[in-house]
Amino acid sequence: MLNRRDLLAALAPAAAAGAVVPQMLSAAAPGASVADRTSSIRITKLTATPVQRKVYLKLETNHGVTGWGEIDQLEPYAAALLAKSLFELLDGENPTRIEYLWQKIYRSHRDMRGGPFMTHTLSGIDMALWDIAGKLWGVPVYRLLGGPSRDKIHVYPSATATKVGASPEHFAGSPADMERHVRNIVNARKQVGPDGMVMFDAHCSMPPPFLIQFAGAIRSYDVTYIEEPAVPGNIEVFKRIKQHVKIPLACGEQARTIWDIIPYLQERIAEFVQIDLAHTGGISQMLKMATLGEVYQAALAPHSVTTDLGMSANLQVSASVPLFLIQEYYPSITPKDLIRRSWEVDKDGYASLPTTPGLGCEVNEARLEELSKLPSKPEWPTRGRLKDGSISDY
Repeated sequence: MLNRRDLLAALAPAAAAGAVVPQMLSAAAPGASVADRTSSIRITKLTATPVQRKVYLKLETNHGVTGWGEIDQLEPYAAALLAKSLFELLDGENPTRIEYLWQKIYRSHRDMRGGPFMTHTLSGIDMALWDIAGKLWGVPVYRLLGGPSRDKIHVYPSATATKVGASPEHFAGSPADMERHVRNIVNARKQVGPDGMVMFDAHCSMPPPFLIQFAGAIRSYDVTYIEEPAVPGNIEVFKRIKQHVKIPLACGEQARTIWDIIPYLQERIAEFVQIDLAHTGGISQMLKMATLGEVYQAALAPHSVTTDLGMSANLQVSASVPLFLIQEYYPSITPKDLIRRSWEVDKDGYASLPTTPGLGCEVNEARLEELSKLPSKPEWPTRGRLKDGSISDY
């Protein structure tokens, strides 16, 4: 075996020719590779632009390569300020060290770790980092995730799949209340036909007694799954519902980390992991949660209410993971002329794989500036009201 002096002597001719291999140097000094000295790209700037209920993040580098991400389902102005504050943890860092930067940000504040403001904001940052990495390598992000596991991605709502949403309900339902929900399922089934998919979203707004009665009023195969069957926080409530309901359950929309999703899997509650990439910490965390689901034979069925920017990030994961059911997608959420994308949805409800490097889309910055000047109203005042005026979960 060569000692350090012999190794450097052997490498001297190559060094003189300007062909020193950094990996060989790191073999002699392993600690050198930690500093990422093989790459000079560095993060130089973060711009956070609130528009309506979203925040659009732009990460810039000294090589001119930029990445975009979307922060969703937070108070946008507070989220934008948090992103700007977190930039001090990114400034001057190599953007391709995605996992390292994810951990650096996530663990930076012990009292925000795991909370929605941290994970939702980190989601936007993580999307932007993966966008940069894909552009540097000149490939869509799913190529960096092991390549596609499928040729196209089933989405809903579409001609072949739809979702029925629940309204907030009291603990006890009348026959008329039950029949109204059952009728909605029947109408949805007529819409997509016997070969289509119908999902039912309980929105955490159906208390367990109501949900159990409703589930008993329809056949177990009338719907593909019941989404958000209860408010997260007490796994015993989910276990009680699972005991009485024979319809598969989809859980995880509000599971923001790998630690949050574990109880649903260990207790055999979730047949589908309904992770939201914009809630969990982005592509990096969603991949891990999908893998945990794979261990328990629970397929990924991502929740998403993002624009085409966040949807483009979703497609990267949905394309690459082995166990996948269907992807939520609402084109109407994206403001006109804001996002240029490299994928389309066909008449049967299948999205094509993104074809351009990175996330597979670009942001029209002139349009973004126009939209940022428009007033917007918060969403929450219109949610969660019962007939007697009390507040319900949603």
